[in-house]
Parts: sequence; structure tokens; C-alpha cells
Amino acid sequence: MKNITEKQFLEQYSSEQYKKPSVAVDLVLFTIDGDELKCALIKRSEHPFKNMLSLPGVFVGINESLDDAVRRGIKTKAGLKDIYFEQLYTWGEVDRDPRMRIISVSYLALVPIEKLETTAALYPYEEIQKAELAFDHKKIVEYARERIKNKANYSDIAFKFLPEEFTLPQLQKIYEILLDKPLYKANFRKKIEPYIEDTGKMTSGNAHRPSKLYKRNEAII
Repeated sequence: MKNITEKQFLEQYSSEQYKKPSVAVDLVLFTIDGDELKCALIKRSEHPFKNMLSLPGVFVGINESLDDAVRRGIKTKAGLKDIYFEQLYTWGEVDRDPRMRIISVSYLALVPIEKLETTAALYPYEEIQKAELAFDHKKIVEYARERIKNKANYSDIAFKFLPEEFTLPQLQKIYEILLDKPLYKANFRKKIEPYIEDTGKMTSGNAHRPSKLYKRNEAII
């Protein structure tokens, strides 16, 4: 066996010698609606955990990449496409699913509320903390919440919740929600100034005084 080629080895190799776990992808889709961070959940229509809330997810096909499975899950389970997502964490506890050994690769997706037309229902994060979710999905949502809180300190993740053009009060509110604390206006605007550009436009001012509209400075972020 030591002197055979790799081609010969692969021709003789039997994949049946190892048991195979199934792999799924689960999507933690966050948006900000008003002053609340919300997550998309679906009600399970079949066992296990029938009628309980869970994250949208799908099994990964044998010839499908993880990202392709996420895109399929986003479309079939949440009715969305072309949204931002990133890999979050892999969950591999032996008994996390009562059906069989299933490893879940979770993904974080962020969508501005203006672009969100999902078939899944939105639940405030504060409510999810008090609720019971199927499988280990509550733990996954909590992990995702901590991830975006941490990334808000060093990345452009807050802009994922905004339309292309936004006001500074809108941007500050997003940061306050993600960081879970109030921010001083003057300090915030000084810190964020290099990362934004004035569009030269103003809001209509129908309900409030007109405000300047900004966009991300793509050269910096």
C-alpha cells in the first residue's frame, strides 16, 4: 500500500468506513426596526420541536458549498436574496439534534429594514432572550448578538443596517442599539467623521427639520 500512487489510493478508498454526520446551515438574520434589534424566526411545521420558533436553516447538499446553501436557505426560508452575510460559528454538540448527528454552521445576516421583505416573522432580541427556541438556536442568536456588539467597535458593521444615504442621528442610533449604551453626540460625530461623506442632499423635512444626508466613505471603510 505504501508504494501505490495517489490515484490508485483514491480508486481503492472506501468512504463507507466512517460514519457521516449531516451538515446544516442556520441563519441569524438581524435588522433594526425603530429602536429595536430584531431577528427573523420561523415556526417549525414538523417534528422535532413542532410549532416552536427556530432560525431559518437548510441541510447542505452533497455538491453544494456552505455559502450556496446559505443563499438557498435565505431565499426558500426567508424569501430574501442578495443580502449581506458572514460565517458565524460551527455548532457540533453530539446531542444538539434528536434526529441524528447534525453539525450546524451558523451565519450572520444583516439587512436594513427598508429592504426587508421576509416571509419569516421578526422578533425583538429582548423577547428572544426570554423565549424558548428549538434546538440550540437561542444560544446561536445570543452568540450572534455578542458578535455584532463587538464588531461595532472596530468594523463597518453598523452601516449594514442603513440605506445607502442616511442622517447622522440615524447612524448614531444604530451604534447605540448595537453597543447597548448611549453615546455623546459630539464625541460620536468626531469619531465617525472620517468614515462618512456629505452627499450634499437634505431630507425632506416633512415631519422634522431637514437634516443632511451622508453616505459611507468607501475609501476608508
